[in-house]
Amino acid sequence: MNSRILQINIKPNTRGERGLPKKPVDNVFISKSGLDGDHNNFRLNKKNNDPDMAILLITKDIIAELNKEGWPISPGDLGENLTIKYLKYESIKPGQIFNIGSAKIEISFICDPCTNLKVLPYVGDEKINDFIKIMMNRRGWYSRVLKPGKVSKNDKVSLSK
Repeated sequence: MNSRILQINIKPNTRGERGLPKKPVDNVFISKSGLDGDHNNFRLNKKNNDPDMAILLITKDIIAELNKEGWPISPGDLGENLTIKYLKYESIKPGQIFNIGSAKIEISFICDPCTNLKVLPYVGDEKINDFIKIMMNRRGWYSRVLKPGKVSKNDKVSLSK
């Protein structure tokens, strides 16, 4: 089955608001610094806009797995920019290059869970430590942009050869 974009998520820099969850949009332009209209405070202030962290992606299957474990996660909740369907999470590896819409990205490294996830209504302060443990190696993958381009919901996602 062909992998596709299930959801595109962004969060503009809105005074007084946290960056989670991100909200869905139908299409967006991806530049070398990430998705237009998306602001990532951590990447900007702590990581000096590291190009290896331009995009965060996750797969629908890992969200479904976490749902079965009792965590009612929806696409965008974990701060990911792209939620991909029909791609196995465990098949993603650093260095892989994916064509997405007219853009091309390279997988950089796995995203570690953080305490900012406590803003999710089903986590809070009381469950954050448990949530961080179950999210280890499951929060998504950072990617760098090799070729800017436009992406839209349901665009094909293919491994570059």
